[in-house]
Amino acid sequence: MHRGLNLVATATTLILFLSSPSILAQQDDLSPLSVSDWDYQAAAHLLERAGFGGTPDQIEALAALTPSKAVQSLVYFDPDNNRHLLPFQHSGIHEPGLEPFPPSRPATTELAKQTGEALGVKVKPEGNRRLQPVVNKFFYWLRASVLETNRVAYWWADRMVASNNPLQEKMALFWHGHYAVNESKVRDYRKLLNELELFHEMGTGSFRDLMVAVAQDPAMLSFLDAGVNVKGAPNENFAREIMELFTMGVGNYSETDIREAARAFTGWNYVNLDFVINAEQHDDGIKNFLGESGNFDGIEIIDLIMEQPVTAEYIASKIYRFFVREELSQALAQELGNTLRDANYDVATLLETIFLSKDFYSAPSVGSQIKSPVQLAVSTYRKLGLEDAPGVPDFNRATGALSQSLFRPPTVAGWAGGRSWMTPGLLLERGNFARDVLFPDINFVPPDRVNGSAEIRSVADRIRQGLDITSATQPSSLGEGGIMAESNMLADRDEEFNTRYGSFRGWQMAIERVKPIPRHTARLNLGQMLSEHGVESTEEAVDYLLARFMRVQPDNSTRSMLINFLNEDLGTTSISEAQSYMEDSLRLVLHLIMSQPEYQLG
Repeated sequence: MHRGLNLVATATTLILFLSSPSILAQQDDLSPLSVSDWDYQAAAHLLERAGFGGTPDQIEALAALTPSKAVQSLVYFDPDNNRHLLPFQHSGIHEPGLEPFPPSRPATTELAKQTGEALGVKVKPEGNRRLQPVVNKFFYWLRASVLETNRVAYWWADRMVASNNPLQEKMALFWHGHYAVNESKVRDYRKLLNELELFHEMGTGSFRDLMVAVAQDPAMLSFLDAGVNVKGAPNENFAREIMELFTMGVGNYSETDIREAARAFTGWNYVNLDFVINAEQHDDGIKNFLGESGNFDGIEIIDLIMEQPVTAEYIASKIYRFFVREELSQALAQELGNTLRDANYDVATLLETIFLSKDFYSAPSVGSQIKSPVQLAVSTYRKLGLEDAPGVPDFNRATGALSQSLFRPPTVAGWAGGRSWMTPGLLLERGNFARDVLFPDINFVPPDRVNGSAEIRSVADRIRQGLDITSATQPSSLGEGGIMAESNMLADRDEEFNTRYGSFRGWQMAIERVKPIPRHTARLNLGQMLSEHGVESTEEAVDYLLARFMRVQPDNSTRSMLINFLNEDLGTTSISEAQSYMEDSLRLVLHLIMSQPEYQLG
């Protein structure tokens, strides 16, 4: 079957489908859904959006409640429900002396030359490459933090799959995209983990309190260069992003407001994992901000922002777009903003209003959201009934190939989302993800145990061949006429350290110390799944799989194609007759289902 061609052809169809208008009287209506309109499909939609979907049993349990009780069970979750979830198990890779981590390798070696020590490593008193251990340690931490961040992402993926409080994880995912910090800038997995735990703890509480906590969080302070925001030379990055991206949106403040707010945040910094205020670096003069004048500090600036009506409207609208649909009217945005502001910025109150509303269950809201890569992967695992994220395929690599890597948003604005998730190439990759879950790659190599850099592989191979460090770290290719670039020649002559060897040795040390990610495959038995639900024919099998895995059902021609495929592959229409050999055929059909454009919608 030319499946790739089919996927490419249907990508455009999916986008056109999303563009088709469907208006019901319930659209934009925030009044509560009636009990008579509550059923299995409504419960499935709620669990899909307020979580990551679930099994038929989980949906039926939700449908058995009233709409109000169902929504409350998700929004006002009990932390004790998740006693089975373990805290993150650190590899123990951080060591005294690494803080404050220098901004670059040259800064590290310069510090070592000036003080005789850097990163907790003393400079060798004499001998060859006196600074080499320092350089090794610099690259070690860069590599180790990346690998440990990947482990944090896996730990979070496991939580998303196994949590009994799925909205807690879904809100953490929302805030991660809202307060988008990147590992490549922060370069400390501990700070990223601590911010994630802030989202878990405060994600459905007071937005004002969360904003203050994030503004004082070392991950955000590091990411937005708070360390150089000092009295007399305020850095505007921090203040600008707080207003532009985190609270008010573009056009609702002036350049003067940015400059004055930056002054209020001067002196805010961190030491290791602790927030500090350096009083001598704080500008305690009078600031003029949003029409108010006073000796404001950072918290007072945030409180003034919270008093602006546009702030509640901006945040409520962004939460709505994440959970409901991209397009909303100005009138609905104002009503959502009023709801949040009247609740004193309590996020749970807003979520309860949204999830109970007739608008949430209206035709334009149901089955119209393109799943993000993380949502796609987690919902697939949950609907399969898995208890954790499999190690094969690699969760980080799979979602990264689909354009979303946890802790690595592309910009400070996070991921664009929506239709940006869907191109012909990405639709094909989504089908490949499904294939790799159902038919694991026998040539799989754990990416956290292998360095993909050609430079590092070249150094490793040459050392194994017996070459000395200088020879092993020569560039693999020469410039025009076979002449080595002058900069590389000078680097090779520098006997204080060898940068390429430091990069190689840093990877070795990191792989040695960072714990490996468990690498089991998905434990599936589709035949048993069908038997437990009394499925007897191939037609029933296809209908069951479609109902379980797809919120938007395909057309009749696709359903017929799936049934015919299963009939031909099994050689019978009877599930009981094919019981001893049907597993692969069922997986092939499920792969076809998961490759459909409709499977990408939630």
